Amino acid sequence: MSDPSETRTQQTSPAYAKWGRIAMEKVKEKYRHAEIIDYLHIGKVTGDKTSTEKFKLWLREGNREFGVFVDITFDNETEEIINVEFQETDR
Repeated sequence: MSDPSETRTQQTSPAYAKWGRIAMEKVKEKYRHAEIIDYLHIGKVTGDKTSTEKFKLWLREGNREFGVFVDITFDNETEEIINVEFQETDR
């Protein structure tokens, strides 16, 4: 029987959390002077050998605010990153 005073404080992260951190790191590398002000996980496309995690980040750079779609494609077995694509949007 477990002790009721021993409660779990660790929360389970969503499966995409690792890829979200990588997306933010890659955006910070590419847009060095921008601040990330919002983040959205769009979804995952799973293929036979590779999968792609899709995110949208909203950035502020000076007076300009803009979105960047980030697609991270990786090997399903090794989780090695194959490609990272960026696409800016004003919406």
